[in-house]
Amino acid sequence: MTGPITRGTIRTSVVLGLRLLVQAGTLLLVARLLGPDQFGAFTGLAALAVLLGTLSTFGTHVVLLGEVSKDPGQGRKVLRYAIPCTLLCGALLLLLYLWVGTCLLGDVHIPVLILLAIGVSEMVLQPLFALMTSEQHALGRVAYAQLLQLLPMGLRLFFAGLVLLAASPAGLFFYALGYVLASVLALAYGWMALPSCWPSWRSWCLPNRAQWRHALGYAATNITRTAPAELDKALALKLLPVATVGLYSAAARVIGAATLPIAAMALAALPRLFREGQQSQSGRRLLVWMYVAALIYSTLLAGVLWLAAPLFDAVFGIEYIGVSELIRLMCAAVPGMALRQVAGNVLMAAGKPWMRVGFEGSGLLILVICSLGLTGELGVSGLPVAVICAEWGMAALGLAMIVYVRYAEGTK
Repeated sequence: MTGPITRGTIRTSVVLGLRLLVQAGTLLLVARLLGPDQFGAFTGLAALAVLLGTLSTFGTHVVLLGEVSKDPGQGRKVLRYAIPCTLLCGALLLLLYLWVGTCLLGDVHIPVLILLAIGVSEMVLQPLFALMTSEQHALGRVAYAQLLQLLPMGLRLFFAGLVLLAASPAGLFFYALGYVLASVLALAYGWMALPSCWPSWRSWCLPNRAQWRHALGYAATNITRTAPAELDKALALKLLPVATVGLYSAAARVIGAATLPIAAMALAALPRLFREGQQSQSGRRLLVWMYVAALIYSTLLAGVLWLAAPLFDAVFGIEYIGVSELIRLMCAAVPGMALRQVAGNVLMAAGKPWMRVGFEGSGLLILVICSLGLTGELGVSGLPVAVICAEWGMAALGLAMIVYVRYAEGTK
């Protein structure tokens, strides 16, 4: 029963393996290009932009995924309100980002044009691109959808390499320009690769009350799904010295990238989870398979990362000495991250988006409270400990909610 999911996971893992290489290459190039100070500021701003940008579609990309998975003919109907909704929400969030980003920076001087480039990319262009990839994903082209998502990342790697070779003193400005240009080029290609043309702007309309309500749960789910991987970098920008933010961000990006195969498995299973739910016999077997695979892989991964951690001091360079200690500390969070991802996707596919919001929102609260309390006592080590507490808290609460849903629906 899990054969198609296994094959889908393998195909998607290959694509996400390429994504891992691209992310690793970009991380190293940008870290060396900017140095710890500017890298820390840029990473914090980018994390905030990604976090806010998850709200730009207001969950309509997940609605599109669910509807097209059931009936491909529903795509145009959803897109008629998803596109204008994304443009409106993206514009409002961009204004919020510029204000919050300026407040977070404090005395760190980053030109407004750089904030604007990051914000436009993550709050307008990438959300429109997400609608395109969601449609491909829903049609069963999971690996191809992930390959499309890889395109802007690959272009950013290319631009980072160009800027590094140019050795310009205005490296941050030119990389920010390449950052937004990568999204523009990816969006243009995504448009050409669409299975059918998007509806004309003359047919666009904002969602009605029922559609807003339906999408709201997925919007909240989207931000709580993304926030555990991004909020800590934004918090670091406020709680730690800028140079230390760069050190922490490098370690956190290494750990996050290493869990990509778990994301591959969840993505490969998502269309089937939408169709079958978790109460059928095959659905229950799929659920057990996903949990066992996530636990085994993440435990092995944590061990490998712990042993390989000293290599990262050499890889990042002398300015980032100490990153290996943070990576080793964060290895304890890896199994929790994997189990949290599985639980979140299962609850979303079961039609319980607010339960996912509940357990991931609780984890974010744990992250904020622990970060505020521990960074004062432990310095930069306080944030990894806060992440460990938050990830395992979310994993435990998410599993408890799945057990509750299965019991409640099984007694009906």
